[in-house]
Amino acid sequence: MSETNDWNAKIIDEFRTNGGKVGGPFEGGTLLLLHSRGAKSGAERVNPLAYQPLGDDFAIFASKAGADTNPDWFYNVKANPEVTVEVGTDTVKARARVADGEERDRIWERQKQLMPGFAEYEQKTSRQIPVIVLERV
Repeated sequence: MSETNDWNAKIIDEFRTNGGKVGGPFEGGTLLLLHSRGAKSGAERVNPLAYQPLGDDFAIFASKAGADTNPDWFYNVKANPEVTVEVGTDTVKARARVADGEERDRIWERQKQLMPGFAEYEQKTSRQIPVIVLERV
């Protein structure tokens, strides 16, 4: 198991043990578990991600902590947009879509206010960090 997978596994376990709450760098933040299918493999993947509530829907961010490439899960949800989301103690089905234009900018600016670390991620990379809306189905 890679270091990243081990890190994620610990967060996922803590999330599920504590009804969607985790400590450490995510304490007090909004975190969900995104279940997606691998773009090439079709295998289920689970990624803990910060999110922003959008009414009954959610926005997630392909920040990869400011890396110059998008995270793998971004390509997975573009290829297979039907996803499952664990949020708190609920599990819901959703459809992922990439936000653009004014919608993307509005959600992104709000996320930087809510979690200033995202502004730091933006400064680290020349790419525009994708905003993905997860609409409940």
